[in-house]
Amino acid sequence: MKTFAASKRMEGIPFSGIRRVFEQARALEAQGKKIIHLEIGRPDFDTPAHIKDAAIAALQEGKVHYTSNWGILPLREAVSKSLEKELGLIYDPEGEIIITSGAAEGVLNTIMALVDPGDEVLVPDPGWVNYPAATVMAHGRSVPYSLRAENDFQIDLEEFKNLLSPKTKLVVLVTPHNPTGGMLEKHILEEISDLANKQGFFIMTDEIYNKMTYDGHRHVSIAGLPGMKDRTIIINGFSKAYSMTGWRVGYVAAPKPLAVTINKVHQHNTTCAASFAQYGALAALTGTQDCVLDMVREFDRRRLFLWEGINAIPGLSCPKPRGAFYAFVDVRGCGLSAEEFASRLLSEAGVAVVPGDVFGEAGAGFIRISYASSYQEIQEALERIKLFAQSLGGTT
Repeated sequence: MKTFAASKRMEGIPFSGIRRVFEQARALEAQGKKIIHLEIGRPDFDTPAHIKDAAIAALQEGKVHYTSNWGILPLREAVSKSLEKELGLIYDPEGEIIITSGAAEGVLNTIMALVDPGDEVLVPDPGWVNYPAATVMAHGRSVPYSLRAENDFQIDLEEFKNLLSPKTKLVVLVTPHNPTGGMLEKHILEEISDLANKQGFFIMTDEIYNKMTYDGHRHVSIAGLPGMKDRTIIINGFSKAYSMTGWRVGYVAAPKPLAVTINKVHQHNTTCAASFAQYGALAALTGTQDCVLDMVREFDRRRLFLWEGINAIPGLSCPKPRGAFYAFVDVRGCGLSAEEFASRLLSEAGVAVVPGDVFGEAGAGFIRISYASSYQEIQEALERIKLFAQSLGGTT
């Protein structure tokens, strides 16, 4: 009998460090310990009622069968109208928009559709683990570009230019950014768009947090810059802005020839997003947006409270987040590695956070805190973090 051996493709791909922390926290909870979850990027709000009602109605009306591989047309039309309103760009709902099972599927499909063995994909460091993992699955080479706190998490253009090569096929941009909470400034995007138009690489821009911005910062999509629509793939979805993480509905918007190939990947690995969930997503886009505004206002309240609280703790510091719902906290003043800090904070203080190095080498010395938990839990977490840091003798 042959023993199991993983495919060579999967050997170099680690499990998600975020999920590892989550499972460790769940194990402690099973032992009866009170854990405050600040590790998962999941809004704590319920999905708005009108969205759930639309999905329930779809179920009751028997809309339970396969849809087009592209997704239901009304949802694609609603996405197209939304993109036109936000970016001033026209995407054909008949061939340039694909409804996917979450934005994560859109990321994988896009990279599988574009990347050949030996192609290079520039990915943010720190950054969400799926981008380099999907690149490895496609037999491409992941090339990290750094985002550093001292540079307000902007791309260092000189470093970026030096990383480009004739093998560069795709550049991944994320703004607002997970895990740092940063946002790329327009002049940075303009410089990258000039390079893309001159050198011919594609851009995949993950805009899942585009509705979550603060302090007057406005989201800018590189797809809306001159000459960029035809070489940009937009990834977005409904998980974050509408608190629909478990619904698994996202979308890809791309120029038609590329969208056809992305849809081919989608066809073979998923067929279609869940039919009734698509009707819920349709209600999300076409219904009132007050639910989004209310949620973002509450995230803003939590953001400011967390940011001020963290920076008042000796040994810790945190740049002010511009978007999403993450704070990237520098723990180097406490004398521990990020991994040890996060591990001990969980076991000794009952607060679950993610060590920054799971997002890449540039994340070493930082932890990611999600403020998508309740205000009260963040209050309690700050007290626990303060006492833990004091026990370490942190320095300013």
